[in-house]
Amino acid sequence: MVGILGSRLLHKTLMSTITAAGQGFHKEVEKPPMCRGDSQNDIQINTSNGFYCDYFSPNKAYKPKMWTEAWAGWSTEFGGPVPYRPAEDLAFSVAKFILKGGSYINYYMYHGGTNFGRTAGGPFIATSYDYDAPLDEYGLLRQPKWGHLKDLHRAIKLCEPALVSISPVLTPLGNHQEAHVFKSNGACAAFLANYNQHSFAKVPFENKHYNLTLWSISILPDCKNTVYNTTRCIAESVLLCSTITTDKETLRI
Repeated sequence: MVGILGSRLLHKTLMSTITAAGQGFHKEVEKPPMCRGDSQNDIQINTSNGFYCDYFSPNKAYKPKMWTEAWAGWSTEFGGPVPYRPAEDLAFSVAKFILKGGSYINYYMYHGGTNFGRTAGGPFIATSYDYDAPLDEYGLLRQPKWGHLKDLHRAIKLCEPALVSISPVLTPLGNHQEAHVFKSNGACAAFLANYNQHSFAKVPFENKHYNLTLWSISILPDCKNTVYNTTRCIAESVLLCSTITTDKETLRI
């Protein structure tokens, strides 16, 4: 209690020495930044946390669309199962956020951790805070997630000239398929999405046809050549990637 009263007294003392204009500025900057919320304050940037955040839009059009916690997995509770999020699904959610105009993504967690002693991440949370992260709590690579995300980031980087120049244009390609195209000043990048969770699709785009696996997004940094698909692991960990079975064949993706 003494500490609380002391800090309040110090705050009042400091405020009494600041001019009226300075006090107004102080009141603005002391407001906490948003991590997740719907604040209408112009000085704050509201953001989103979750497994999927492509649906999110900031409360003002001039603010960046930011994803402050892209959940790579989930915490483990004592007596419960160890949560697992497939690399393909995490990559899909990130690519979908970008094609919807997202400008910033922060993974939670990207590097797992360990709570020591009697500390924990929350009620009934296990000491391990591994979170199924791309880097586990020991700092070791978790494949295929680490390699698959590395390839995704490389593909997005190749699209940079177009991504930072203009907002995407949406073109339907089918009942559950879309093309999101960023095109400006000679730069062109396309994201071809298949939102169907049960079947593959062959879609037309720019006088060519592209095969899209179910629940996947293909990235074309030049609007012509596919360099990445969220369901196709091409990292060193390719043998660890998922297997999809169709009526005709089984495909390693």
